Amino acid sequence: MDISRKKPSYPLTPELRQYLRTYDREAPLPVTYDDLRYFSSSFPLLDRAGMDTLWQTVFFEPQALRELSQGLTEVYALLKTAGDLSFSEHLVADRIDYCQFGNSNPFRVRIVNQFNDNYDYFYVKRADASRLYGLELEHLLSPNSMNFLVSGDTLIEEHIAGIPGDDFIRLRLNQPHINQVRIAKEFVKFNERCFVRLLGDMRAYNYVIDVTPDFEDEQYRVRAIDFDQQSYEGRRIMYLPQFFKDNADVVAMCAQLLKPETVRQYQTEERALMARRARAERYRLRDLLDVMRRHDLAPLDKVEQLKAELNRFHHTDAFDKCDSMGDIVRQNLWLMLGAGVRPAAG
Repeated sequence: MDISRKKPSYPLTPELRQYLRTYDREAPLPVTYDDLRYFSSSFPLLDRAGMDTLWQTVFFEPQALRELSQGLTEVYALLKTAGDLSFSEHLVADRIDYCQFGNSNPFRVRIVNQFNDNYDYFYVKRADASRLYGLELEHLLSPNSMNFLVSGDTLIEEHIAGIPGDDFIRLRLNQPHINQVRIAKEFVKFNERCFVRLLGDMRAYNYVIDVTPDFEDEQYRVRAIDFDQQSYEGRRIMYLPQFFKDNADVVAMCAQLLKPETVRQYQTEERALMARRARAERYRLRDLLDVMRRHDLAPLDKVEQLKAELNRFHHTDAFDKCDSMGDIVRQNLWLMLGAGVRPAAG
């Protein structure tokens, strides 16, 4: 599928920054993205099988590393405990990785608890408006809470735990103990969530499978982990994970195991849940969409193409009134979810 290989980064507007302040997404940080750029060396990070992960572990001069480690544990405290530093004395940032693959060029920080060697991760990225809108829409409309902070041009994101989609499809999808019907159901629901809120580029490595043991079986949830392509592409199918070739095995499994009426049932269930969340968060969602609709988030030709394709899909001309990707997202939410996200008149 032809997708934009390098989406430009869109700067935050004063309105978006005000939204982030209003809803406690902004905080002063002791370490910024630029502080991490000045590493002295790096080497490829390999997985347990000796394969290249596309991440590089980076190294800093000793004095710089000491200062960064203290600052990064404070960032972790801001993210996890609202800045309560009493828990940070036994924490240490013991590894920093960097990835040049993709749009955001993130740093990944591993925080270790020195009492029990337990570890956690968080990410340091450049703040991109598209990604911030994607994170907020995920937080408001999906079953997943998103924990992140912004300071200036730096974005701090909590790690989303799960098995990478490409690894799950390749290594686990056909294992005997996997409940394939439940996987199929969750993929249908994930596909619907992405399309309703227009989150693009959900190739298999851009989502994870969260597996939860149940008293008789396992439960699964498909979770997006990359939000750079929030309402950027012009083609409608870019917002439907089912059309990406590396999801083909899951799509085939859905077709084999689920009858069309069952698929429609799951789609309706997911839209009903999204509509309930939209109503519960109607004021915050409207604040977000009001900011988003005044933000230039894609080239005009992509905006016009998506308007036309969604008009054809929904058998309407309602998208003709949209002037931006934010307008299109709001109109799509209204058409698919109904009350709680009504677009402004005119």
